[in-house]
Amino acid sequence: MSKSEKHVAEHGPWKLLLWMAIAGLIFGLIGLGDIAEDALRASRNSLHWHKASGNIVLVKIDDESLTRIGRWPWPRRHLAKVIDRLDDAGAKGIFFDLTFDGPTNRVDDGALAAAIKRSGRVHFGVRVPSVSARGAQLTSEPVAQFAKNATLAIISIDYNYQNAVWRAPYGVDVAGKPISSLAAEIARVDGAAGSSFLVDYSVDPASIPTVSAAALIDGKVDPSAIRGKDVVVAWTAESLGDQFFIPGTGRMPGAYVHIIGAETLRSGTPVYLGWGPFYLLAIAAAAVAIRRRNPLQQLGILGVAALIELFSPVPLEARLISLDVTPGLFVLLTVASVLSWRQFRKRGLVNEASGLPNLNALRRNRQDKAKAIVTARVLNFEEIVATLPPNSERQLVEQIVARLRIGSPSRTLYQGDNGIFVWFEDPRQPFGNHLDALHALFRNPARLGKLPIDLNIAFGVEVGSGRSVANRLASALVAADDAAHHGLKWKYHDPESLEDASWKLSMLSQLDEAIDRGEVWVAYQPKLDIATRRIVGAEALARWTHPEKGPIAASEFVAAAEQQNRIGKLTDFVLEKAVAAGTQINKRGTEFDVAVNLSARLLSDKGFTLRLSALLARYGLAPNRLTLELTETATLADTGEGLDMIGRLRDLGVNIAIDDYGTGQSTLDYLKKIPANEIKIDQSFVKGIVDNRSDRLMVQSTISLAHSLGRKVVAEGVEHRDILDVLVELDCDIAQGFAIGRPMSLESLAKRMASGRSRSAA
Repeated sequence: MSKSEKHVAEHGPWKLLLWMAIAGLIFGLIGLGDIAEDALRASRNSLHWHKASGNIVLVKIDDESLTRIGRWPWPRRHLAKVIDRLDDAGAKGIFFDLTFDGPTNRVDDGALAAAIKRSGRVHFGVRVPSVSARGAQLTSEPVAQFAKNATLAIISIDYNYQNAVWRAPYGVDVAGKPISSLAAEIARVDGAAGSSFLVDYSVDPASIPTVSAAALIDGKVDPSAIRGKDVVVAWTAESLGDQFFIPGTGRMPGAYVHIIGAETLRSGTPVYLGWGPFYLLAIAAAAVAIRRRNPLQQLGILGVAALIELFSPVPLEARLISLDVTPGLFVLLTVASVLSWRQFRKRGLVNEASGLPNLNALRRNRQDKAKAIVTARVLNFEEIVATLPPNSERQLVEQIVARLRIGSPSRTLYQGDNGIFVWFEDPRQPFGNHLDALHALFRNPARLGKLPIDLNIAFGVEVGSGRSVANRLASALVAADDAAHHGLKWKYHDPESLEDASWKLSMLSQLDEAIDRGEVWVAYQPKLDIATRRIVGAEALARWTHPEKGPIAASEFVAAAEQQNRIGKLTDFVLEKAVAAGTQINKRGTEFDVAVNLSARLLSDKGFTLRLSALLARYGLAPNRLTLELTETATLADTGEGLDMIGRLRDLGVNIAIDDYGTGQSTLDYLKKIPANEIKIDQSFVKGIVDNRSDRLMVQSTISLAHSLGRKVVAEGVEHRDILDVLVELDCDIAQGFAIGRPMSLESLAKRMASGRSRSAA
């Protein structure tokens, strides 16, 4: 490490801390977080929400009172009557959130003055331009005959952008004389003029008892609702104005601010500690975090500090101790963002969707480069993710990872795009048993909520070589693809496959030419009617004999043609050969059905039905003697276009079979959606019905279900006589497999038909 690099490594984090300390200080001094502070405090209030004491009653000059008494301002004799009624009911103190400025008429003013004098416990409001100003002047002088027997109280309050009052005054210095605020007067608390306190809005305004002024004047208020309590008389009618925003509640009359302020002061002395304590806590947490090298530890420390700042004020505020948290949170969030951004720029080695290390991280791994590389490719990952609800991909990946880690919970998994998962493994480990077990786990669907999701997976292994990790990774992925193409669970990387790469790249173009040159031919695998023990049909299968490479595995070229959407020409070729063969055998007087695999990709080919109809007519084969075995039923079941095509094929008279039933997503839902005549049970279940009770039950239940729906059942993969005997017991209709006959030429099949017996019955 150079001196400059060492200097940055040692001093860079502390420079970050210094800048954040300065930024946080400025943030707090100029109050940038006030809006967020108010929102956070209102949210915390809901965590210790409580009812008012009930000792302060609001007399409402509401819409009902305005209707009953008349428009405001009322003649002052009515306010005198309010005072007398409250005195008679035994009110402890009478507080008007109103001003009595200027005379009206002698009679009314005299009545009000007399009532104030009789009571001796009346307080009424006066206003100042600003409660925070020193030596303020009243905006108007109260009438002297009212003021000499009453106590004046400041009812002015300063509000914020939201029309909310968070801080209420204890009192105001008016021309050198202190006058208490209405809240302080109600609470009977003395406070220094010019000072203020935070109003505790965890008091539920709806719990403050109220009575209507009109009902009080009419003598319809129960005195027990007033006796021994302080009473505030105020406007509440919205038409009279005086509306404020009560945090946590909404728009309400201003009297509620004074009453909740009084409730706050009666609960104790509010203490405001400012933003300094949590700012210092944030600086300390940031200092501890930046000393850690582990990014998770850094974010963990900052996250814990943020949680403390967010929630520790709750119990303090319940005891009227308030602190501001936004400057501290600003420091914590900014430091966390900077550290995260630096980590991202430094590494860029994490899969954004799952948080797992990505393939770039794997390529940089030098420690494990001598180990074997194992890849798992989820073949239908993209199709699954495309149909998932938003933000569900991570849940899917977590389930995949949980399965891949069974047996090795500490295994480091790397995730690539399109469902690729990779890990390093000890090359001495028995890969076969482990990967077989993992593959078996993935036969059970994953679940997102109530949605079952089938995962098609294949594994590839590169055991080690002198090549780079990137090249070895590519070889392991090729091995996984080869395993998928050949229907295998997993496969080792074959070094010879590198030499064969040019062949694979040109295979499909050579296939088209091979069809034209006659290198591709059709083999027929016979089907046995289990009840009569007669050959009643055959499945037509494409075969390719290359002039140089010899026989090419059908699983290789058919799968490639299907994946690259070039299956059309091969299907048309097999169909024509199969229809011709079916016609030839049926003309001999033997009822014979011929089956051809049909890729779901061709169901979007609008000309397919016309070509098939013309083909049947040209050779004279009855449509019901042709069965189309649908592959990839999961692809077509949710496609309206595909289902429409199947309907047209059924209208043509052709039989439809669901191939490989029991695997993938071939479930009851597909039996309901796809109008099939026949179900082919996948050989992976049929082969196990002699020794595996679960496979036998699955086959038995499928046969029963299919028969109840009026559909035939074909069991493929019948390789032994014992399997055939079990299928007889289970009342299966058709059997297909090596025990019946291997794929053969049309001539061999004709001889077999002529002999009148099957291999299994010989």
